[in-house]
Amino acid sequence: MPPTDSAASHYDRVTRAWTLLLGDDLHYGYFSSPEEPLAQATASLTRLMAERAEMRAGLDVLDVGCGTGHPACELATTYASRVTGISTSVECIAYAIQRAAARGVAARTRFLQADAMDNGLPSAGFDRAWVMESSHLMDRKEAMVAECARVLRPGGVLALCDVIRRDELPLPYVLAHARQFNTLRVAFGRAKMESLERYAGWLRGAGLTVDRSEDISAETRPTFDRWRRNAHAHRAEVEALIGGDGWTQFAESCDYLEQFWDARKLGYGLLVARKPC
Repeated sequence: MPPTDSAASHYDRVTRAWTLLLGDDLHYGYFSSPEEPLAQATASLTRLMAERAEMRAGLDVLDVGCGTGHPACELATTYASRVTGISTSVECIAYAIQRAAARGVAARTRFLQADAMDNGLPSAGFDRAWVMESSHLMDRKEAMVAECARVLRPGGVLALCDVIRRDELPLPYVLAHARQFNTLRVAFGRAKMESLERYAGWLRGAGLTVDRSEDISAETRPTFDRWRRNAHAHRAEVEALIGGDGWTQFAESCDYLEQFWDARKLGYGLLVARKPC
């Protein structure tokens, strides 16, 4: 039986509301200017990650934490890739299957309820491992990295982007900001952010060669303003889905994330690693 965890139950609860708040991509944007629309910026982040992953036609891709399937469908459409998306959320998998059918890429995609830290997929079955903004919710990130390395073919590439910790968070700082961190946990799920250096260490420990490590915190910061605008534009609909408290917690989280970004405590990073031939 597929595993049940807090990330799965959280996404099962919030996915419908998040399509209104975060947009169809359900991830951060990469902004070339502060005025850029959110949908354009989220598409830019997907495109940037695809470029860094050296995507090309006909590859077998494992989408780890596939969300509602938007990036998977983009890869299947733009690169004619064969994409396997995995998530522990029943709601997300259902969305992804429906999206792939609507986009006409059902034959090149499949979506499975599986745990990224123990995915049960065959070894050396994929050319790319795509981990887009899901690892922060995983308790054993090193296990997820090891699983990605296991299922990659020799010469295969792992691309990962996510929220990162840019500085130490000592206990006095955490206690002083306990309300903010608790609001983020309720709004976005139980998460633990790690540094780019820690991720790079896990990648090397799994036998991969790190090709690239980028801090793109500045380019992703305008995301929070766009999420806040969406929250106010869709307030009644969001409250009907996750309640008034849920709406308030999300709106406050946008403020708190901006503060942590500006204090250089949290940010956003992108890593690329390769499995030796």
